[in-house]
Amino acid sequence: MKINIFKDNFVENIYSEQKLANHTWFGVGGNAEFLFIPEEEKSLEKFLKVKPNDCKVFTIGAGSNLLVRDNGIDGVTLITSKLNKISIDKDGIITANSGSIDAEVARFARDHCRSGLEFLIGIPGTIGGGIKMNSGAFGSEFKDVLIDVKAINHHGEYKIFSNEDLKMEYRKIGLEDEWIFLSARFKTSTDSEKNIRDKMKNIILSRKSAQPIGVKTGGSTFKNPVGKKAWQLIDQAGCRGWKNGDAMISEKHCNFIVNLKNAKAHQIEELGQNVKQKVFENSGISLHWEIERVGNR
Repeated sequence: MKINIFKDNFVENIYSEQKLANHTWFGVGGNAEFLFIPEEEKSLEKFLKVKPNDCKVFTIGAGSNLLVRDNGIDGVTLITSKLNKISIDKDGIITANSGSIDAEVARFARDHCRSGLEFLIGIPGTIGGGIKMNSGAFGSEFKDVLIDVKAINHHGEYKIFSNEDLKMEYRKIGLEDEWIFLSARFKTSTDSEKNIRDKMKNIILSRKSAQPIGVKTGGSTFKNPVGKKAWQLIDQAGCRGWKNGDAMISEKHCNFIVNLKNAKAHQIEELGQNVKQKVFENSGISLHWEIERVGNR
C-alpha cells in the first residue's frame, strides 16, 4: 500500500513511517506504517471512505495507557489529538470530542460551575480512550456520567450509542473495534466553582502523593482483581523496584512501570510478564493487563 492512495484522494495530514515513540507516554515503540492526524470529523470520514478495505486502522488518543511494540504498527495509526472541541448546552450537558484531554474536560466543567466530572482531572488520557476502557479514578468511572457517544465505523458510517448500548464494565466495554469514537455527551449537576475546585485539588494532591508523576509511564499496568488491589499483590510478591534494562516497577506505586531512560518496549512487556508470573506463584491470582499492548514484536 502506498501513501498516494490517500493523497490522490485529497486526504491531508497523513504521513509514512513515523516514530510512534513520540506519541506515547512510555516514549517507546516502532514506526507507524502510516500516521493520520485529522483536523476535523469530515477529514476522518473522507479517509475512511477512500481507504482500501483491507487497510487496518488503529486509534491512539493521548497514548497514556498504551505500549507500542518495537517493530511498530502496520496499516494506519489514527491520532485524534486535534479532534478536541468541548461545549456545553443550556441544560448543562457537556459534549467533548474524543481527542479532548480528560483533565481539560474537568477544567471546562469547573469553569462553567458544573459538577460530576471532577474525577477526570486524575485520569491521564483522552475522552475516546476513557470510553473504550471505561476509565475510572477516585470512586467514579465513565459509565457513571456518560449519556451517549457519537461514533464512525471503518466504512465512514455514523451511529449514536447510548450508555446502555456500550455495555460498560470494569475497564472494558462491549463494542466491536470497528467503531471509532468521535464525541461524547456527559451529564453534570450545578455546584459552586469553589467546591468543584476543592474536589479537583484533593484529587490532584492524592494522585501526586500516591503515583509516579513527571516520569515516562503508562498508568496502571494491571487491572484490579475482584476484591483485591493489583499493587498490593505485586508488593506482596516482592516485585517493587524490579528492573529489566531501563524498565522498572515503580518504588512509589508498584502497579506502575516506569521507563527510566531508554527502555525498549519488549523490556517493559517482559517486566510486566515476569511480575504476572511472580504474583501467580505467590498468590495463585492471575493479573490481567490494563495497558493495551499493540504492534509487532
